[in-house]
Amino acid sequence: MQYRTLGHSGIKLSVIGLGSWLTFGNTVERDATRACVMDAWERGVNFIDTANVYAKGAAEEVLGPILRELNRDELVLATKVYFPMGEGVNERGLSRKHIRSQIEHSLRRLDVEYVDLYQCHRYDPTTPIEETCEAMNDLVRRGLVLYWGVSEWTADQIAAAVALCRARGWAVPVSNQPQYSALWRRVEARVLPTCEAYGIGNVVWSPIAMGILSGKYTDAANPPAGTRAAGQYRDMMEEYFTQPVLDAVQRLRPLADGLGITLVQLALGWVLRQPAVTSAIVGASNPKHVAENVAAGDVVLDARTIAEMNRILEPVTPFEPYLA
Repeated sequence: MQYRTLGHSGIKLSVIGLGSWLTFGNTVERDATRACVMDAWERGVNFIDTANVYAKGAAEEVLGPILRELNRDELVLATKVYFPMGEGVNERGLSRKHIRSQIEHSLRRLDVEYVDLYQCHRYDPTTPIEETCEAMNDLVRRGLVLYWGVSEWTADQIAAAVALCRARGWAVPVSNQPQYSALWRRVEARVLPTCEAYGIGNVVWSPIAMGILSGKYTDAANPPAGTRAAGQYRDMMEEYFTQPVLDAVQRLRPLADGLGITLVQLALGWVLRQPAVTSAIVGASNPKHVAENVAAGDVVLDARTIAEMNRILEPVTPFEPYLA
């Protein structure tokens, strides 16, 4: 396993992170969750990502007992706050009140005294950024959070938060969690360069484009039963779940075969080529998936392979980099 430093912080993350969105506490049973976590840990994955909203707290809850079996001093545990966790008007967003209540709930569910990385899951236009940044700084000063970051913030929002925290002497955000894959490149134009300029590491989600880059889908009209595209998550994939995209992914197979790797590993290697990326977060429903994902941490793609991937995929990507 390879490790990279998270931005300008001192903490190091495995280049492959284990995520829990749509899996743990949801579609994956408790025993399978433990098997995935333990296998990832044994293979060198030290970064585990979750969020309070994943399965309405169930993802954190199922992870709690499992994390007790790991070396807490080595584990880098991340969770997030923003989305509604109840019907009340204050049970959402990035107000000081919501942040304080949700960190306490997350710590209880995860059964830990602190989280290593606490991220603002989205930007909250209804709360002053000063309130959010100061609340995160307070959590750092109390020792409940070691580092804080953001997810899906724009370049301007990230820059504003860093400038404000530096001016006030508050803990500065050190991470960003954007969607990023060879099919979703919107962050390349401004977000990634801004993160590099301000010393922020990116822990990216959906690097396999919700499974599309794995090559398991070949017919947009008839996705395999039991897959995300065949169920309730199809709407989330509509931007790039088209026949031209699926056909283009199949044209990547000769590249992967020539390197002796899978399409999943090719997709992860493409994301990790980017120096602004610290870790690629990938979900898993069984140890077989974990093994395939972790092996991608050692994949190094040469310039010719990357150029050929781009040539094949760029005509069908829904958003070109310059549109970010």
